[in-house]
Amino acid sequence: MGEKEKGVKGCGAFLAHKIGWAPLVRLSMANSRPHPVSFLLGSLIVSLLVGSAYYWIIVASFLKPDPGFVGCRPDSEGSWSIGIYYGKSPLSLSPIELQQNRINANSSAWPVANPVLTCKTLSVVGYPSNFVADPFLYVQDNNLYMFFESKSTLTMKGDIGVARSTDQGATWEFLGIALTENWHLSYPFVFNYQNQIYMMPEGNKKGELRLYRATKFPLEWKLEKVLIKKPLIDASMVQYDGFYWLFASDFTRPGTEKNAELEIWYSRSPLGPWLQHKKNPIYKADKSLGARNAGRLFIYGGSLYRPGQDCGSTYGKRVRLYKVEKLTKDEYKEVPVELGFEMPRKGRNAWNGNRYHHFDAQQLQSGDWIAVMDGDRVPSGDVTWRFLIGCFCFSFAVSMTAFLGFIRGILKSVSTSSYCLVLFRRNESGTFRSYPRFNLKWRKFFNGAYKSRYCLREKMNPNSWLGMLVFCIFSLVGLAFVCMGVQFLYGGNGAEQAYSYKGQYSKFTMVTMTYKARLWNLKLYVKHYSRCESVQEIVVVWNKGAPPDPSEFDSAVPVRIRVEKVNSLNNRFKPDLLIKTRAVFELDDDIMMTCNDVEKGFRVWRENPKKIVGFYPRLIDGDPLLYRNERYARGKNRYNLILTGAAFMDSQFAFNRYWSEEAREGRDFVHKNFNCEDLLMNFLYANSSYSNSDYGRTVEYVHPAWAIDTSKLSSAAISRNTQKHYDIRTKCLAKFKEIYGPLPIEKLEFGTRQDKWDK
Repeated sequence: MGEKEKGVKGCGAFLAHKIGWAPLVRLSMANSRPHPVSFLLGSLIVSLLVGSAYYWIIVASFLKPDPGFVGCRPDSEGSWSIGIYYGKSPLSLSPIELQQNRINANSSAWPVANPVLTCKTLSVVGYPSNFVADPFLYVQDNNLYMFFESKSTLTMKGDIGVARSTDQGATWEFLGIALTENWHLSYPFVFNYQNQIYMMPEGNKKGELRLYRATKFPLEWKLEKVLIKKPLIDASMVQYDGFYWLFASDFTRPGTEKNAELEIWYSRSPLGPWLQHKKNPIYKADKSLGARNAGRLFIYGGSLYRPGQDCGSTYGKRVRLYKVEKLTKDEYKEVPVELGFEMPRKGRNAWNGNRYHHFDAQQLQSGDWIAVMDGDRVPSGDVTWRFLIGCFCFSFAVSMTAFLGFIRGILKSVSTSSYCLVLFRRNESGTFRSYPRFNLKWRKFFNGAYKSRYCLREKMNPNSWLGMLVFCIFSLVGLAFVCMGVQFLYGGNGAEQAYSYKGQYSKFTMVTMTYKARLWNLKLYVKHYSRCESVQEIVVVWNKGAPPDPSEFDSAVPVRIRVEKVNSLNNRFKPDLLIKTRAVFELDDDIMMTCNDVEKGFRVWRENPKKIVGFYPRLIDGDPLLYRNERYARGKNRYNLILTGAAFMDSQFAFNRYWSEEAREGRDFVHKNFNCEDLLMNFLYANSSYSNSDYGRTVEYVHPAWAIDTSKLSSAAISRNTQKHYDIRTKCLAKFKEIYGPLPIEKLEFGTRQDKWDK
């Protein structure tokens, strides 16, 4: 091969190397090094592995829809569900979970909690739905009927569903789809006129406001007439001062006026004819004012009230209430008043934590008021935004990886072949000599690149500390964006929401025991766990020192400080008449875990309310009995005891049992040793006929995704000397066995649940 021929080949290899074709070109140069494409592929593989690990460790442990379950799919309109409220006045209502008479022992719902109707209610009985919203009540004798919009998972349009309650709203039975059309339906305003039941749903896609009459209530309806040939939305009707008044919004309005416009029509009969108010449109500018209706108008104390939607920051952000001061054919005036509803502070973890946009209140025969309200934990368009952000995170991570590969290739590439430079000598003829300007540009480009490469390599040598630091920072940032992309695309809506059981939700009380030396820990504890959806109250058993003021805590639920006179571990299980829930979650103030794991534990306890359900298993065996750690139980794949430092139990049974006369000797032993109160509770459960009906199984384990013991960061823990702690607990086992008999003979295996929450 000639000299010139070698130069051309060397230059070709160099160019191929620079533009990323080196894997296709076999270089025989002895000083070749790993190619940037290999680095790029390696980085992508590492990113894929990290993303997969993040998904299985973090994302997969959170609530996900069952792939085989049709319904409750992510929807850009939201994940609306429906709750129920009670009160002496429509201006002062409280949720169902605060009503002490609303319980359902069959589903361990003590109390029943909102939401009472969700997309799952319909989906499990064969009507796949993405969400339920716009509820209206119809009271008939002792029965409550709720009509609502259900967005079908199959057709992606709204239908009108109906559910019935025979116990004043504690439980609801879905009866079926009451009305469906070829276009979207919502806002099913239901009313009675001359002993006939009518429904006036929104169907603006049809371009008219229609009225339907029930032929066989509540599931069969026929079109009665078209009231107004105009695409009106969220139309509500009320009889007031000798006229029927119809409030609605015109959806043909441009831009933001769609949610900022209000019109009023009037008639002598709900069947029409309808005439426009002289000042129409009443509103047409600010969508945060509540122009668009948010439910049925109602009369209270002789005054007329209108609920409206605040759509300022997002669609349906909240309900505003207005008191109508003047309503005639020529004039209209209303003023804002307080709705008397406190916005939840749990954010996405609450079923209505982000927005609520519909309110329907009705007075019962007893004189009390009942209301239904819908709510959503995410803003409008959340699914779309999460997808876009996830794609951006992945794109950014890939771009950073490609950039690192490019820089690494420049810094580690082979030197420019001397043969390549032959072509660019002025006295040498070659292919490029026929194009002087082209030749000069290429010469300048490669000379500049050649010099820049050495300048960059000198400043960012990958083998130097500075170079390694820069590459590590870029790599960590890239991996962080990979994890963020996985979270946004596959992590759901980010909510750690409650799990229903038999179609119902409930609440529990958290109880923790602490003292002044651990106050900093308690504040962190309260702030975190008060945001868990099913937590109704946090009770702090204060054993020693001056108690803090509850206002010191950043809490989304009430915090009650129960000051004890004697510093004793027995105080943890003292009967407390102020606890209004059947379930209590005893949790040490130095344990931090996810709300999702707490909700899983509550769900399992509701299946087995006669058991201790917790997160720290132990296997107690041997002769004599020995106390060992969880590693021993895992090695044997068995457990028969649950530590009550993180466990659910029946407050009524467990506390009364612990403070019974039968348990006095055990309590004295616990107080003397300042240890073993959790072991005593397990022995009391094991030897009770109440909890021993399930073939001797008195405990059940739930595996947390992760749990942090913050006592390791403090000198205030009672069990820092592990061996001494275990020795005392071994003595406790012997004492309790002597007093109360053995623990259950049957030892439970890990991983026997179908959902694998006990793996």
